[in-house]
Amino acid sequence: MRRETDFVLEQAAWPAMLLDENGRICRVNQAARRVFDLPPSLRAASLASLWDDDNKTPPEQFLREQLAAGTAPLKLLAAGGVKAPFVAHGTKVARDGHIYVVLQLFKDSGAAFPELTYMAPVKEPPPAPVAAARQDDDFLLQEADWPVLLVRKNGKVLRANRAAVRAFGSGIEKEDGTLAAIWSPPNQGAALQFLSLPPPVAPVPLTFRLKSGLPGAFLAQWCLTADEDIGLLQLLKEAPRGNLPAAESKPTAAPAGVEASLAHKQKLDCALQLARTVALDFNNALTSILGHASLLLSKTEAGHPWRGSLNEIEKSAAKAAEIANDLAAFSRQEKDSRVQVAGNLNTLLERTVEAVQSSLPKPVKIVCQLERKLFTASFDEAKMQQALAKILENAVEAVKSDGQITVQTRNLELSEPKQDQTAKLAPGHYVCVEVTDNGAGIAADVLPRIFEPFFTTKGARHRGLGLAWVYGIITNHGGAVAVSSQPGAGASVRVYLPATGKIVRAAPVATGDLNGTQTILFVDDEDILLTMGQMILSSYGYTVLTASSGQKALEIFTQSQKPIDLVITDLVMPQMSGRELSEQILRTAPNTRILWSSGYVRSTSPEEQERYLQKPFTSQDLLRKVKQVLTE
Repeated sequence: MRRETDFVLEQAAWPAMLLDENGRICRVNQAARRVFDLPPSLRAASLASLWDDDNKTPPEQFLREQLAAGTAPLKLLAAGGVKAPFVAHGTKVARDGHIYVVLQLFKDSGAAFPELTYMAPVKEPPPAPVAAARQDDDFLLQEADWPVLLVRKNGKVLRANRAAVRAFGSGIEKEDGTLAAIWSPPNQGAALQFLSLPPPVAPVPLTFRLKSGLPGAFLAQWCLTADEDIGLLQLLKEAPRGNLPAAESKPTAAPAGVEASLAHKQKLDCALQLARTVALDFNNALTSILGHASLLLSKTEAGHPWRGSLNEIEKSAAKAAEIANDLAAFSRQEKDSRVQVAGNLNTLLERTVEAVQSSLPKPVKIVCQLERKLFTASFDEAKMQQALAKILENAVEAVKSDGQITVQTRNLELSEPKQDQTAKLAPGHYVCVEVTDNGAGIAADVLPRIFEPFFTTKGARHRGLGLAWVYGIITNHGGAVAVSSQPGAGASVRVYLPATGKIVRAAPVATGDLNGTQTILFVDDEDILLTMGQMILSSYGYTVLTASSGQKALEIFTQSQKPIDLVITDLVMPQMSGRELSEQILRTAPNTRILWSSGYVRSTSPEEQERYLQKPFTSQDLLRKVKQVLTE
């Protein structure tokens, strides 16, 4: 168990004391020594010697009753016998069978003392404390009624008391627990900015994300400890305006604020349930639209007059799919709602190039040179496609009508750190996507500012957020972006994404190789998706059986005259889920190939991702995934 090597409140800008159950002072910090002019030796000092007659109860009773709620008003005699009002925050500490109280004294609402902040520290050696009080084998403020965090200046949470764990969840004190994980957007600046500033005298109103997902407002008081790299963050409640009554045995009605919070949570739960239902239905409808539109596109010749309209339908459906995914992510209420899954970036890049090229107003040539055995990278497909599309659109704007854009992918293995322009790469495996154009290039004075938000050379109609957005997406994936250019000789954008060194599969299967003769059982509780799946797969030679429930799928599977080579099942279905169906099928036929699909449940492990298809999907997505699973 960890030990606190010094009184964690030693350098606080407000008085703090450690008292035994009889009110004897065992330990004080520098601020208390100054305010009350305490002697170097505390052996004869007690809270009673500082007590003011205006207090309604004696010290022992105050510590036992008034501080039961954690906070109470208090008057003490400061240096020279001056009566000083305080707001006392107290918490009990158990050590070696004895009870102690940590008593903190604020001016009001958790405010510290500005006159103490700029005084030189006391030069005299600290007094010898009571041995029992120094045995801080656990966090000194473990039992405080308010959340307390011991935080490094780099944002790492070292300790969290029980109130903090109740408020923010057990993850706050784990190895990856950081202040940024609970920092709420309404706060001005980032968590690291707050930690880097000098400790504030006045309490800072801050909002943190509670484990329920709701925001929680606190008065934050921050002070450094003996280790200048570690600070103590206390999230205090609103101070009382008068004496608190002693604790009553009979239960009291819930405060209006609690009732409001419960009502708010109920409304949020209803909103989440509604969003979940809408997202599922919306995804199913979009899957049908995308599937049929992409099937018609694959069967329509390049010069057909309807091809342009079909392209627009597919693009609109893809845009709506992004909205559906955002809605599904909101209803999951995850901290980082989008899941990055392992995959082959070639597949996504090929689809992005096709979408951009089909919408070009001018005949720009885009040449793809893709590494056929590309490393596996983890990425959020929707966000990464947006970043790659923005890079391609910038390249299109830079070239003339007869220009050319080259898109390359390659594997990169680094045994030592490497720097490419402003991109710093640590040793490891990477996938590199490079987009090169032969346009006018970027001026030398503009190049250093291209990732700067709101900086643009394209005129007032542009916001200058394109490349800043790209930079944010790539760096959020743990990657890096580098841009090089020579005026008049074009520009090159290189995206680096961390990879595993494992190869997912070769470059995407060509359209002519998507045909098959196997028997497929397609399972979904939506009739429109059963019709779509049967039309797409049967048009490419497959024999397709359909089932609208897990129970019907089991009946078809056991009674089928022909062996079923692949089962494609939705994960979210009434009565029997897709996972339950898969388990029952694999018990009787362990070698059956299973492909899962869903618009709500996300696959997170690389093993599951190999047999998972995210809704909504195009006909090409479905056919490629089916071919991949059948040929593995």
